[in-house]
Amino acid sequence: MSTKMILMANSLTHVRPFTCTTSRLVQQPPDLIKWVKTEGGFVHKSIKIAQGDDDSFGFGLVASQDIPKGSDIIALPQHVPLKFGSESEAENSHSCLVKLAQHVPEELWAMKLGLKLLQERATKVSFWWPYISNLPETYTVPIFFPGEDIKNLQYAPLLYQVNKRCRFLLEFEKLLKRELENLKPDDHPFGGQDVDSSALGWAMSAVSSRAFRLYGSKRPGGTRSNVPMMLPLIDMCNHSFDPNAEIVQEEENSNNMLVKVVAGREIKQNDQLLLNYGGLSSDLFLLDYGFVIPSNPYDCIELKYDAGLLDAASMAAGVSSPNFSSPSPWQQEILSHLNLVGPNSDLKVTLGGGELVEGRLLAALRVVLSSDESAVKQHNLKALKSLTVEAPLGISTEVSALRTVVALCVIALGHFPTKIMEDESSLKQNVSPTTELALQFRIQKKSLIVDVMKDLSKRVKLLLAKESCTHLE
Repeated sequence: MSTKMILMANSLTHVRPFTCTTSRLVQQPPDLIKWVKTEGGFVHKSIKIAQGDDDSFGFGLVASQDIPKGSDIIALPQHVPLKFGSESEAENSHSCLVKLAQHVPEELWAMKLGLKLLQERATKVSFWWPYISNLPETYTVPIFFPGEDIKNLQYAPLLYQVNKRCRFLLEFEKLLKRELENLKPDDHPFGGQDVDSSALGWAMSAVSSRAFRLYGSKRPGGTRSNVPMMLPLIDMCNHSFDPNAEIVQEEENSNNMLVKVVAGREIKQNDQLLLNYGGLSSDLFLLDYGFVIPSNPYDCIELKYDAGLLDAASMAAGVSSPNFSSPSPWQQEILSHLNLVGPNSDLKVTLGGGELVEGRLLAALRVVLSSDESAVKQHNLKALKSLTVEAPLGISTEVSALRTVVALCVIALGHFPTKIMEDESSLKQNVSPTTELALQFRIQKKSLIVDVMKDLSKRVKLLLAKESCTHLE
């Protein structure tokens, strides 16, 4: 009996553009569908690789006929995915490659598999050449943006991540060259070819935008490791928060795990095949995939929990004497439980996404803006962190807390040098693809902040109306 593991989930609708250039590494690459079938894989007869009329779609998979719900669309046998990461695979890989991979930080895991991809790209007779030759020549992720368009992103947390990745690639290039300079030609993992930061960036981007974390080979004891792998043909499915297909893994026997794409609902003729890449922020979609989703329900903005900033925001919101800079001992204790004070505190808080206001920030605002210690201690942290628990410390404290967040939003908007209307006007002009992405990204961030402000302002009005009705009674 086969074992199935469903790996993707559904959510809100949005089809992403295939935002790499339409040019492949090879001008006329081998037929990828034919190669998958030759290697024992399955491809539904109605599936074809299609190119859109313009660069907004690029290459993707399209149904030439209706496909019923539950149908197998693609199945890849275990030897077809390109992977590098499990212990057994590392043992069988080039020893120098394994050593280099040990210098890659976990957060940049894509570079580890990227090394394997570069090795296979440099190999004249690589098993995966039919797949690699179909990969895009370039990617539209921010590490390849011109300097001016990196600045055009206007959002400090993302700028930090882009610069961090660029610095890593430059340093990793130096490390790689030191490791390879004295190797014999037969021991060189890239066949003697020069690998610079640009090539490393291409490989890391290819992996981050196309790889999936799936179950690998069985470990002793029967457990399976979680392994990043590139899935030929499957990775040409575009993204949607309302996908029509899902990835499953099906164990045929103890030694073979099929990776499959199954129709999650009926797929109509000429529909794209769509997978959900996950509930990611706009930062990660742009960093790893090179596209921006308007009105992304999972997007958020990062703020720093800064006492001086919160005092200023509260005063701007009409609070007479906020004491974020000098909380009382009992408030300090609760802030410590929220991990917002102390030597190992995490001061990054967020607005937007599923919570609207991150629970730790909301609880801190409620606690510090309340002077009633006994009332605060009647509630547990879970209640204080929840926006669905309406005014746990009274309407007056709640209004002050929500107005403080609105003031924080105003301050956050002020950090952007341009306004949404200016960005939208620039977007209508004939701008480069990278400038367009930068404009789309910062419009998304500013729109998110505005939406948070509108939502919280509406809540404040309802609370004040409720308080007014109570007084009248």
